[in-house]
Amino acid sequence: MILRVRDLRKAFGGVHAVDGVSLELPRGEIRALIGPNGAGKTTLFNILTGQLAADSGEVWLGAARISGLPPHAIWRRGVSRTFQITATFGTLSVFENVQVARLSEARRSLTLWRQAGGLERDRSQALLAFVGLTDQAARPAGTLAYGDLKKLELAIALANDPALLLLDEPTAGMAPAERSDLMRLIVSISRERGLTVLFTEHDMDVVWSVAERILVLHQGRVIAEGTPAEVRANATVQQVYLGEGG
Repeated sequence: MILRVRDLRKAFGGVHAVDGVSLELPRGEIRALIGPNGAGKTTLFNILTGQLAADSGEVWLGAARISGLPPHAIWRRGVSRTFQITATFGTLSVFENVQVARLSEARRSLTLWRQAGGLERDRSQALLAFVGLTDQAARPAGTLAYGDLKKLELAIALANDPALLLLDEPTAGMAPAERSDLMRLIVSISRERGLTVLFTEHDMDVVWSVAERILVLHQGRVIAEGTPAEVRANATVQQVYLGEGG
């Protein structure tokens, strides 16, 4: 298993945002994490990436326990993430955004204050080619169309050669055709690299078409897990999630 989560708990006052979540994720799987708003999905992601400390429980990446580590340490161990709201440097070029991430991965961040010039150029260009942004490399990131901005964020997330990629609402705000293109790209990358993907998503057409397995959260607890067909047929899921407009 690439990821093992054991009895994670996180409360905010009297609200149990994550309430005893356990899961195992095998290498190379694409799994969706779904649930109504407030189910605990983003809180769980924040714990997995070290942005929040769990009240209790453990997270293991392969044979290494990563729970309790700071975000940069977890990132360096091979866990990468995108966010619901894209996080890029708008005034830097598309290429420079990826180059910055590559410099950090190569532990050459101090060179950002000098002439970064030719450092990590080949790897950065390869990442842009991988997501189909070679022809946009010189443009300021802030001028990209929204779909291309999501591709740039994906390239940045791949800069540390992750073993596990967490995608928080990857298609949010995108047109239907853009959603399909981005998810096909993510599936292709997963297959080519053996990359494990865990993603949250409200568009159930995306979930049914992409996820190999689905984990369903409700009020911080896992209420169902299985293949898309199994989850779709689950009466509890239909009642608490799908029946609420999913």
